[in-house]
Amino acid sequence: MTEKPDSAAPPRRIHDLPGPRGLPWLGNALQINTEGLHQTVERWAQEYGDVYRFRITSRRFVVMSNPETVAALLRDRPDGFQRTDRLNLAARQLGFGGLFSSNGQTWKRQRPMVLRGLDPTHIRAFHPTLAKVTQRFAARWRRAADAGAPVDLQADLMRYTVDVTAGLAFGTDINTIESDHEVIQLHLDKLLPALFKRVLSPLPDWLWKRMPVERGLLVHLDALRQAVDGFIADARQRLADNAQLREQPTNMIEAMIAERDRDGGALTDEDVSGNILTMLLAGEDTTANTLAWMIWLLHRHPEAARRAASEVCAVLNGAHLPTHEQLARLDFVEACAHETMRLRPVAPMIVQQAVRDIVAGGVALPEGTLVMCLMRPAAIDAAHFDEPHEFRPERWLADGGRAQAPSSAKRVAMPFGAGPRMCPGRYLALSEIKMFTAMLLAGFEINDVNPADGGNVRERLALTMSPVGLRLKLRALG
Repeated sequence: MTEKPDSAAPPRRIHDLPGPRGLPWLGNALQINTEGLHQTVERWAQEYGDVYRFRITSRRFVVMSNPETVAALLRDRPDGFQRTDRLNLAARQLGFGGLFSSNGQTWKRQRPMVLRGLDPTHIRAFHPTLAKVTQRFAARWRRAADAGAPVDLQADLMRYTVDVTAGLAFGTDINTIESDHEVIQLHLDKLLPALFKRVLSPLPDWLWKRMPVERGLLVHLDALRQAVDGFIADARQRLADNAQLREQPTNMIEAMIAERDRDGGALTDEDVSGNILTMLLAGEDTTANTLAWMIWLLHRHPEAARRAASEVCAVLNGAHLPTHEQLARLDFVEACAHETMRLRPVAPMIVQQAVRDIVAGGVALPEGTLVMCLMRPAAIDAAHFDEPHEFRPERWLADGGRAQAPSSAKRVAMPFGAGPRMCPGRYLALSEIKMFTAMLLAGFEINDVNPADGGNVRERLALTMSPVGLRLKLRALG
């Protein structure tokens, strides 16, 4: 993305941009709480506009929230912008230098395999397994409902999403849903906060790079490496038992191992293991948090919940779970998902780094500039949505009334990003969300969803944004 400003409007320089005042050397570091960083930068955007700057010690950020500028910037990847050097290095230090954090040729050689494993054809073929995992989960929540026991909403949802991800991407039924023992999520939950902490560390790069991985975190990393080694060993055994799988792999891990073993193959052992861990993290965290926010919002808006439940009842026609074809008919349920992602995006900001000297948003950005794209401000702006702070799923339907058409709305709210690095798991995420919501609304009544302390729900950022401490109480139907 290279804008060509005319002579009357030369690009602004970064030091001419407005922004919050900081301290010598520290910059704005003391004004930032990492768990609430997204809310701080959103508040600054209200004060300083859709382009401003701030600084954490020596690291200077340019913040942009205009949706057209953000979309153009995201589409200009990987040639104009890329993941930050610090994110790339931190992810590799923690063992998941997969598609999410990679740049350049590493990203280019990994992406085709990951895309093929998550395309609509594979999602369709995976549907029976998705239904099996969902039915298993329904039994777990029915037991909780019968016992009158509250559910730790996010912890349970992460069991669901990691089981689904392992089934689709690795062909493995790890069944954490029915396990009462230590589950892989206990280790996965430590990685994104650790990565986020390293990415935002105020330490200068030369010092930060020398910091060892914390001893406590090493325990979790070792456990995850053992799990990843197990997934790879199982896949290699399947390839050994059935040579045809090397030419026609059934999932992402088989495809990556076959490519790794091929003479002249482009993939490395690090590519394979890094993407396994990346898939587990991305598949667990983002979809589970979206479902948690959606269940909370539906409970707070009973009319929308009733309409969604009526749609599920009509589409399923007495069945317990939807077929793959029926998922496509759950229009209002999908609208609820889009409205949830508009109000509570699990990726409220995306930080990119300029690959070369470039002009974006009317600002001259030298090579290496860190640009923070804010994804929520435009999505809750009355200039783009009627009653922007209200939960109105119907705005995403073709007959949604005064709201913008869905295609226009999606150009403002971009929960899966935009451009070549758009989230490859979006088809799986929407299938999971609709399948799970159909199971919930067909089989249960939501009695309560609130934080354990009874207060207001709090947003917590740890690379992704999650609700803190939600507890769910259910009543089983039928």
